Order: sequence, then C-alpha cells, then structure tokens
Amino acid sequence: MSRETLLEFPCDFPIKIMGARVDEFAQAVVAVVARHAPDFDPGSVEMRPSSKGNYLALTCTIRALSQAQLDALYRELSSHPLVKVVL
Repeated sequence: MSRETLLEFPCDFPIKIMGARVDEFAQAVVAVVARHAPDFDPGSVEMRPSSKGNYLALTCTIRALSQAQLDALYRELSSHPLVKVVL
C-alpha cells in the first residue's frame, strides 16, 4: 500500500529542528542530516535562538529524493536526545 504525497521528488525541503542551546546541538543535527542527504551543505543552515536564549532552532534545507528518505531523516532526528521538536 503506497502513501499519497503532495510532494514531487526531487524537491528542496526545509526541516526545522529545535533543541536546547548547547554547544554540540548544531553539530549533532548537521551530522544526522548529512547522513541522510550527502549533498547537504552545512553552510546553508539557518540558526535562530529563542527569545530567552535557552533554545536554538535550526532550519536545514535538503534536496529530498523520496518520501522514504524524509521519513528516515525525521525518525533519526526525533529520536536524538538533544532534539526537542522536528517540523
């Protein structure tokens, strides 16, 4: 049974990842994203701290090739101990 998707692959796909503002958070997220999207450019990551500075939101835009790729990436990011939310 195949799922329907509104996305047409390949496509540029932004993923927002939020976590505690600790030194290793951004590096850990970039490492996970690069495993699933080898052509991902770490220099393209957008970072935005929360208003009180306790959290950091990263936006990583990848060239998504399939729904399976996105699903695997979301699963790994969501299960990472430093990650609080993945959108």
